[in-house]
Amino acid sequence: MSKNNLIHARTCVYNVNYHVVWSVKYRKPVLNEEIQKFLKAQFIKIGEEKGFSIATMEVMPDQVRIFVSAHPKVAPSYIVKMLKGISARRALMQFPYLTQQLWEGHLWNSSFYIETVGSISEDAIRKYIEHQKTRG
Repeated sequence: MSKNNLIHARTCVYNVNYHVVWSVKYRKPVLNEEIQKFLKAQFIKIGEEKGFSIATMEVMPDQVRIFVSAHPKVAPSYIVKMLKGISARRALMQFPYLTQQLWEGHLWNSSFYIETVGSISEDAIRKYIEHQKTRG
């Protein structure tokens, strides 16, 4: 584990990261370059407002991929809810014509994909835990 990735908080030291992916409603390719740029700025702003950070991201015409780092107390579902909900509201206000291109005016598909991302493999953690008892 690289010590550069560790974040020191008042009550813990952590390295909690998530890879999150979601798509535009019906995978419609409505996110042009102007909207993509706007959304990238909004995602960073939302992270700052809600207590997590965006390490990297890519906004494509029909989907979003974000690498997020957060304190352990911040639930992954909360991160996704804030990113999708706030960004959709702000984007639809900034670009009202999107409402006409999307049925019922929903920008994002209701589902998403999320996975944890760590610096240590699952196999290494299993071996470490299994060998702790023998250290005596």
